[in-house]
Order: sequence, then structure tokens, then C-alpha cells
Amino acid sequence: MHPKALLDHAAELTLRALRFEHPADAVVSRYFREQRALGPRERATLAETTYAVLRRKPLYEHLARSGQGGRQRRLAILGFQAPRDFLKQALTEPEKAWVDACDAAMRAPDLPEPLRHNLPAWVVAPLREQLPEHEFEALAAALLESAPLDLRVNTLLQKREQVAESLRRQGVNSVPTPLSPWGLRLAGKPALQKLELFTQGAFEVQDEGSQLLALLVDARRGEMVADFCAGAGGKTLALGASMRNTGRLYAFDVSAKRLDALKPRLARSGLSNVHPVAIAHERDDRVRRLRGKMDRVLIDAPCSGLGTLRRNPDLKWRQSPEAVTELVAKQQAILDSAARLVKPGGRLVYATCSLLQAENEAVAEAFDAAQSDFAPLAVSELLGELKLAEPAALCTPDGRFLRLWPHRHGSDGFFAAVWQRRG
Repeated sequence: MHPKALLDHAAELTLRALRFEHPADAVVSRYFREQRALGPRERATLAETTYAVLRRKPLYEHLARSGQGGRQRRLAILGFQAPRDFLKQALTEPEKAWVDACDAAMRAPDLPEPLRHNLPAWVVAPLREQLPEHEFEALAAALLESAPLDLRVNTLLQKREQVAESLRRQGVNSVPTPLSPWGLRLAGKPALQKLELFTQGAFEVQDEGSQLLALLVDARRGEMVADFCAGAGGKTLALGASMRNTGRLYAFDVSAKRLDALKPRLARSGLSNVHPVAIAHERDDRVRRLRGKMDRVLIDAPCSGLGTLRRNPDLKWRQSPEAVTELVAKQQAILDSAARLVKPGGRLVYATCSLLQAENEAVAEAFDAAQSDFAPLAVSELLGELKLAEPAALCTPDGRFLRLWPHRHGSDGFFAAVWQRRG
């Protein structure tokens, strides 16, 4: 495709994404369905350009003021994810000079903080409170990068080494993830859905941090387990494999549509112990009937998602302090309701992919204060029992909570608290 036509597509897709009417990945997917003539290389360039603009929106908008032409075109030029020589074939002479000046300005060491971090102020303040200044800078830089592509090997079907070797023979290079014993990290982002290994259920795409949450649940053979906010079922599938396809695993979610997305994944996985259940709310009668019967309950609670900004950069512009306040109330209600499922001696895991203490430690501490029949467990000790290397480095200083940071651990940002029901 000629650079000018590709830039026109990039400008249109950027415009749609910046309306923030839908998640960016949904906007991109819909655009590609409308534009069937786009090839894989063009699609990759357009998607990466859109995400680049979302990641550095304040910086690009600041620089775009000095350019000419439509706003979305200027933003697409600044974020265009292809060699500048290719891009300049689509530009006028004044635009070429302007983009060179902008590129030089972006490399300036004295960029103001908001243009360097590209985070909304309401997010910056609570993150600075949690981290030393040099670590905040490292986190902000990490959140502007693209996330790697991690796979979770379905150990019910194959070993990690076998899958890595099969991928290598098909031209897909990988390395074992440093934390998860189930994970592979790929070089690049190949088209995995065309591989026979994928259709056979040998692996699923899943961030390493998300794999650790499933590992922390430590679901075992023959148990009764609930994934209370299952979504499309990534952790559900990991739990089912840990259970070796025995026992009974409930996948609860308020969205039947999300659970429908689990069905083809479930069919590939070889699991028969998973029971998806769409519920109206956390107090649904189908939940109440299982009160006190679960050995393990995982609550991957709905949250701001700010730990996933490397792959979902639009979230920092689509969320707000008011939305977080509403989420915290929902998280507390879900935790309270899901806790009722746990039987004496059973394990309860509360998790988010948020970086904010309000959604994490504060929710866990409120649960501690309100509940007398749940004893908190030290996550660092649990991870040590699971043979993870340096478990203390994955946790808060007191070892109580799991705390994964993109700049420290190379995963998405995750939090987890664990309790055992007193018996």
C-alpha cells in the first residue's frame, strides 16, 4: 500500500480511537473488519500507530499544535510506526520539516514531566506515594512500552519444553518466562491462531502475571473451585489444568457474552471439569446455593486495569477518580459475597490488575477489619512453597501481598491477597 493511503487509514483509525466510545482493541478490530483489503503488515502498522498515539497522547497533542492540517493526521504522523523514510513519502515538504523538528523535540532531555510520563495527574499522585522517585520514573517509562507476548502452556496436554521446541520448528522463537513455570515469552508477535499447536489447545495467550495468580490459587485434584469473575476464562483454564481435569470448577461471570468467548477455548483445552455459569450479580441464587462448599475461590475483580497500560493504553484516558471510587465499592461487595463460598480451611484469593492502593491493599484491609473468620496468609510464604525463585521480590515488603510491577518484573501490574477460612 502507498504510504499516503496508509497514513490516511492511520488518521481515520486514530480519530475513532480518540473518541473513547469503546475500548481501543475493539475499535481497531472493527476497523479491520470494515477494511478487508488491508494486509497483515498494514494492519500491524495501523494498530501500533493507534496505540502509540494513545500512549503518548499529551506529548503528541502538545507537538501537534505547531503543525498544519487535520488534528488526527498530525497525531498519526507523530505516532506512525514505520521508518521515517517510508512515512515521508506521504508528506509535503513543510510536513517533513515539521516532523523532523518534532522528533528532535521528543528527544530533548528537559521535556516537562507530564509530556515525559504521559499519565493523567490523578494517576501520577498515588503512584508517586508508593514508589521512590527513580522507580516512579522507571514505571512511567515501562508503561509507555509495548507488552511482550506471553503464552501459558497447557500442561494437561504437553510440557513447556515440548511446546517451545514445536514452536521453534515452525519459526516461532521463545524463552521460558522467568517467573511462571507454565509460561513462554515470544520474540515478536506472530500469527499464532494459524498454528496447529493453537488449534490443538497446547497453549493460550496469557500474561505471566496472570499465570501467577492462577498458580497462587494452588487448585488441586478433586477440589471444588470457583473463578468468581471468570471473564473469557484465561485463569479458569489455568486452574482446570492445575486440577488435572478433575473435581469441579465453576466459572462465574455477570456477562454471558464473555463466558461465550470461553467456550471455544474450553473446547481446545481438553478440560471437562469446567462449568460456566452466567449470574445476574454477586448475590445470585446460583451462587448462594454453593455457600461454604468451595475449597478455593479466586476473585479477579473488575478494576481500573491500570496495570495493563502497556497493552491497553486507552484505559488511562477512559478511567477517572470517580470511576475508581465506584469500582472500589463493587470490589468490596464482590469480595464479601464470594467469601461466603469458601468452606472452613479453604482458600480465598482477591486479585486485580490495578496499580492503585485504593483497589488493592485498601480493599483487603477493609475485608480484614470486617471479617473475623478469615485469616490472612503471607503470599511470600505461599510462593516459596510453590518453589518460585525469590518470592519476597514479588511481594510487598511485609510479604503479605503479591505486588507485580511492569518495571520490576516485566509483567503486567498485578495485586493479590490471600486468606484461609478458619475452621
